[in-house]
Amino acid sequence: MAKTRPNVLLIVADHWAAEHLGAAGNPAIITPGLDEIAACGTRFTNAYSECPVCIPARRTLMTGMRPKSHGDRVFNDGLRMPDVTTMAQAFRDAGYQADAVGKLHVHPQRDRIGFDSVLLDDEGRPQWGTLDDYDIYLGDQGLPGRQFDHGMSNNQYSWRPWHLAEEHHATAWAGRMMARTIKRRDPTRPAFWYLGFRHPHPPLVPPQAFLELYRDVTPDAPYIGDWARDPDRLPFAISALLSRTTLLTDDRMMAAKRAFYALCSQIDFQIRYLIGTLRLEGLLDDTIILFTSDHGDMLGNHDMAAKRIFYESSANIPMILSANKGNPKAAEGVVDDRLATFADVMPTLLDLCDIAVPETVDGISMVGDRRHAHIYGECGEDDHATRMVRDDRYKLIYYPVGNHFQLFDMVEDPREMTDLARDPAHAEPLKRLQDVLVSEMYGVDLDWISDGRLVGKPDRAYTWAPHRSLNSQRGDGWPPSPKVDIPQIEWTKERGSDPSAGP
Repeated sequence: MAKTRPNVLLIVADHWAAEHLGAAGNPAIITPGLDEIAACGTRFTNAYSECPVCIPARRTLMTGMRPKSHGDRVFNDGLRMPDVTTMAQAFRDAGYQADAVGKLHVHPQRDRIGFDSVLLDDEGRPQWGTLDDYDIYLGDQGLPGRQFDHGMSNNQYSWRPWHLAEEHHATAWAGRMMARTIKRRDPTRPAFWYLGFRHPHPPLVPPQAFLELYRDVTPDAPYIGDWARDPDRLPFAISALLSRTTLLTDDRMMAAKRAFYALCSQIDFQIRYLIGTLRLEGLLDDTIILFTSDHGDMLGNHDMAAKRIFYESSANIPMILSANKGNPKAAEGVVDDRLATFADVMPTLLDLCDIAVPETVDGISMVGDRRHAHIYGECGEDDHATRMVRDDRYKLIYYPVGNHFQLFDMVEDPREMTDLARDPAHAEPLKRLQDVLVSEMYGVDLDWISDGRLVGKPDRAYTWAPHRSLNSQRGDGWPPSPKVDIPQIEWTKERGSDPSAGP
């Protein structure tokens, strides 16, 4: 088939919030490449991850389906992709070659989910019985099993410089493998390229060269809302999340933020390298580029770290689209404040390439005339669960334990500093969004409703307990350990809980 449609390069980071961009007004982060792409394309400021944790979010990305449709809102690491047309398969059905590099985070690990080829970086999970391609690369370099010699955890905020040469860093490997994939393309067909960077997700191990960029830069200080300073107003799930930052002093949190930003800058430089590769190959004008992330990271804001919640730093994701030259469906140099979601990525890219969107897709094109009246977010099903409804102005966050509501005016208060849920002047938007929330609920959520009203679950306190596994610490990878039945992730637990259970 002759190449009549544009190429597509979809770049997905991990833990990168919308606010982690110079183009978004962040005064400290160094992202010149992405800032330039945003200046040439469209930056969507109100894009959200429907379930801000890795596996459910990636199921949404690759199917265009909301969690209710694809079946995971809890991080089910043993669940296979639903039997639907994935994004990669939709492109292949339209005559595209489809190749992936980096993090997919699917089960089983070598499931290609519709891609012709996958060069996999699954963050060192050999306990499932698979060595990924990055592991194999390190072995070929005489460094088998050495990626976790730095001693940092994948779910904590201690940090140190990367312990091997920069070229062996996972970010450098992923960028280099994508450049090679682009160069090895079939010239007779258009290409869909997916690049999944594992960072800036911890472990926080940036190469020294990128730490040097921040030597004289003071990261922006975390912001803390009035509601977050009142322990009597904090719901159970937030008390649990706060336990992840209580071991960090303010200085250590700022140091972790500097290391996190260095990882972002390393990705930004790799994106510049790929832009240059497309340019030298004569493909830049004929390639659609979209950059996004599966979710963000609180990084100290409201005294929290990590994800799984619906405050902006966790759920509001970057969404930068640069279409192929002359594409009439896309704008250049625009900031678009429409509501958008991770499920919208698949229909947007298919729309820009004039490919029919499968009927199973829940998302809508971000370059079309349709708009979301509201968006719905859901994460978890146990006592750590949280839900969100966001419309053009307000955001409602709900915690079932204690039947706890928060309401924020996202126009007047974009950093969510003031909780309006108890303000009589905002009773109307509170009730309106509560009604929307009830209409979206299903499954175990229905137990939180009585006579059409949310009643939640009895309130209770959270009591932190020591965490034996250091939040899924990894270690020596050579020789490979046996396949073992251990949880992929063990989150910070509470006193008296099952040590093998996460929230």
